[in-house]
Amino acid sequence: MQTRRIGDTEVSAIGLGGMPMSIEGRPDEARSIDTIHAALDAGVTLIDTADAYHQYADEVGHNESLIAKALASHARGADVLVATKGGHLRPGDGSWTQDGSPEHIKRACEASLSRLGVEAIGLYQFHRPDPKVPYADSVGAVRELLDEGKIRMAGISNANPDQIREANEILGGRLVSVQNQFSPAFRSSEPELELCDELGIAFLPWSPLGGISRARELGSAYAPFARIAEAHGVSPQRVCLAWMLAKSPVVIPIPGSSRPETIRDSVAAAELVLTAEEIAELDAV
Repeated sequence: MQTRRIGDTEVSAIGLGGMPMSIEGRPDEARSIDTIHAALDAGVTLIDTADAYHQYADEVGHNESLIAKALASHARGADVLVATKGGHLRPGDGSWTQDGSPEHIKRACEASLSRLGVEAIGLYQFHRPDPKVPYADSVGAVRELLDEGKIRMAGISNANPDQIREANEILGGRLVSVQNQFSPAFRSSEPELELCDELGIAFLPWSPLGGISRARELGSAYAPFARIAEAHGVSPQRVCLAWMLAKSPVVIPIPGSSRPETIRDSVAAAELVLTAEEIAELDAV
């Protein structure tokens, strides 16, 4: 497995997104644990989660607890960087809300520490800006957690370029990651990716294959991905992730998965080399 860097930590070039294993349509726990173990067996050393990855109101942190259980039962579980997030809420009716208040972020971090069973969270990310709370206050809470040693590295998610610069300044140059939506169907985060490349900050595309319901449609919706996949004898999804990796050395896709076979296919993208012509064609989609 090729590796890339988040802050001072070397991780697999492809990570695993845990959300599909905990929200609506999730599989049973056994299959989820098999999926996480398959990822580790394939060389994955980065797993992304969040306290808001759950379905019902009374199971906050479902995905964090699931990941902790899976890592504890695998020989290489201790080698994984677990990235979690706080600041997003799921009331249990299918909606998503925000609470970016410093008080909530600090409480959320303490709860995540407990569920993950660690003394310090490897990477903690402010999940989504809260329009009711000044951005500086939310990121300031993350800075305090970093200074207190509750978290080892700090990141942000769903941020625009101005927020990336502001967060990096508030954190004293210690911002190590930005997690934004980016896929063939969602290209508006190109400016954030370019800024991260310029600053040397890891860019973690979420829903890189277009989301849980659309990932299988990638080849039919975007013909060049299907054509190039056929030429290489691989899946369009694998081509998509290889294309992202080729865009910048700071890119570390975190495709969500709930089946062992899909994460194995995603991991293989790190070994797929696309030509300059193929990359240009995909860039133009």
